[in-house]
Amino acid sequence: MGVLDWFKPRKRERRGMVTLDDTLSALVYNTETITRTEALNIPSVAGCVNLIADTVATLPIKLYRETGGKTQVVEDDVRPRLLNDDTGDMLDGMQFKAAMVRDYLLDGAAYAYIRRRRNTVVSLHYLRNQDVSISVGADPIYKTAQILVGGMSYRDYDFIRVLRDTRNGVTGRGIIAEANDAIGVAYRLLQCEQVMARSGGSKKGFLQSTEALDEPSMDKLRQKWRQFRAGRDEVMVLNKGLTFADAGSTAVEMQLNEHKTTNAAEICKLFCVPPAIFGGAITDEVWRLFVTAAIRPILAAFETACNKNLLLENEKKEYYFAFDTKELLKGDIEKRFRAYEIAAKNGYMQIDEIRYQEDLPPLGLKFVRLGLQDVLYDPETNTIYTPNTDRLAAVGTQRGGDADESGDTIRQDNA
Repeated sequence: MGVLDWFKPRKRERRGMVTLDDTLSALVYNTETITRTEALNIPSVAGCVNLIADTVATLPIKLYRETGGKTQVVEDDVRPRLLNDDTGDMLDGMQFKAAMVRDYLLDGAAYAYIRRRRNTVVSLHYLRNQDVSISVGADPIYKTAQILVGGMSYRDYDFIRVLRDTRNGVTGRGIIAEANDAIGVAYRLLQCEQVMARSGGSKKGFLQSTEALDEPSMDKLRQKWRQFRAGRDEVMVLNKGLTFADAGSTAVEMQLNEHKTTNAAEICKLFCVPPAIFGGAITDEVWRLFVTAAIRPILAAFETACNKNLLLENEKKEYYFAFDTKELLKGDIEKRFRAYEIAAKNGYMQIDEIRYQEDLPPLGLKFVRLGLQDVLYDPETNTIYTPNTDRLAAVGTQRGGDADESGDTIRQDNA
């Protein structure tokens, strides 16, 4: 034996003992990074991602113009149609928005190429993260970046970039990278459950032999045992001198169901989704919490990205993109119509405006409902009008007028 042989690891002797499948141990001590495909195998992760992505995808994006303190929807622009209906690519508007939100959540960045003809946007093309390479400039103050796609270089303003937890404006950090350990625990528990299902729920353990076995006997025993654990052999016969000893716990003893429930709730926290949403009993408070915590930040990120690169510089003073969030309340018709009733009763909306919100044809009723019991005050002319008596009165301090409740006098004129 040479000197270096002392430093070589000695081969472990396994005479008289055959270790069972070490899959569970390998899963417990596995420290590999969880990939996107592996993360989506977890039901709670896939459920949260699909729920958020589909909810955002159902909301239409509108282009607004604000001038003179008034806001109106721009109807004759192609960009809302590209975002909501036909992107000019293979994906339609809903698929486009859903794919962007999934990339935003899982990878931290979602990219869409803006194809222009001069200053006119012609089409939007969604890009997978693995198809995009980023070259960030060295200057930390005046940030610059080149985006490489298919071997060609593009400028940053050629893309809609919806980013999560970004530091440079072109790359982001998704939930998988942010909470890889927490997602890894849930994934390894899922693998443990899969191993137990394949083994029929039997415990992990080892075989003991009172006599030493030669290598051919041990190889044959290992083969038969693997077949038995895989379910290909229904009966395993142990010869004299062979006994089985437990070295693990069953699913009940490991409390896998309790761990799965706890991990699912923790993963819901990562996506800001209330766990009660998947419990089947969604209250109004739970839904409002979901919309506020999980949906609105994504809507704001999407709107900001569209305003940054889909608008021309001279348009950014008056135009802006925004999601029409009224679609989030369309599921409850009673609450929606009660809100319309309050808006119409208090003069916030006209009848045709309400019908437009419900995709109904207008009736030509361009009136605001006013009650005869109300007294209307105009602060610019300092006058009040009473519809019930059809009287117009000027508020003043001249003598000879009738005194009101506050002690001021008013001058009455015919309307």
